[in-house]
Amino acid sequence: MKLSTGVDKRALLAIGIVTVLWASSFAGIRAGLQAFTPGALVLFRFLVASATLLVWVLLRQRIRLPKKADLPWIVLGGVIGITAYHISLAYGELTVTAASASFIIGAVPIFTAILATLTLKERLGLRQWLGIGASFGGIGLISLGESGHLRFESGALIILAAAVFTSIYFIIQKRLLKSYTPLEITCYAFWAGTIGMLVFLPDLISELPRAPVGPTLAVVYLGVFPAAIAYVVWNFVFSRTTASIATSFMYLNPIVATIIAWFWLGEVPSALAGIGGLIALSGVIVTSRSVR
Repeated sequence: MKLSTGVDKRALLAIGIVTVLWASSFAGIRAGLQAFTPGALVLFRFLVASATLLVWVLLRQRIRLPKKADLPWIVLGGVIGITAYHISLAYGELTVTAASASFIIGAVPIFTAILATLTLKERLGLRQWLGIGASFGGIGLISLGESGHLRFESGALIILAAAVFTSIYFIIQKRLLKSYTPLEITCYAFWAGTIGMLVFLPDLISELPRAPVGPTLAVVYLGVFPAAIAYVVWNFVFSRTTASIATSFMYLNPIVATIIAWFWLGEVPSALAGIGGLIALSGVIVTSRSVR
């Protein structure tokens, strides 16, 4: 199927599913950190996610073995996009709230758009750049509205680094999707990334027996839904549109994440954050107006 600078309706539905699942992960991580250290939490999450994908592959849908020539890219994608990104995000959320973390990750579309124009030869029109700029401005207002929580301390900087990691990952995955299915790409990345997290296995073995039911279920949820299911759906989106357009929808994540964190963790957004959310949403609508 030929890619376009628009988004078809199936991809738009998939984006909606991913937005809700990924937005919920920020609150889920904060809930899990009540009982687990960041490394143990991330390993537990991706052991669950990797097992979920393995069961699906064994029972429902077979996947092909990767080509030898692609293995370096597959391993690099797993290490950067799964291991480095999720460990950074979890460590960052030790001191940064769920809503504020989602605001920082909102920088991903900017990094991805720049990388896509440099490496994938993708082009964005003036309208799309204006939409991205408006959304980024909205994210800035949200960050100011969260000034009681968001300070550019070490945790925030670690999460900003996580945004760069996942942007690089999206570019790598976009290249691999030329030869592999969304399920195959997700399986390869998760399994490679999980291996890179095994250094935290002693911590997980020590913490899991003592963990309360609530945080444990939160991490299991993170593994099955925002990880295994959402990443497969996201790679489906990437197979149907450009990297820049797909990631522009990630500006919706802070809006949805703020609502979820409000109900789950009791984090109440400010009026300025609400205004910023509306501006960010407007930017997404401008960017994606070419729905087919």
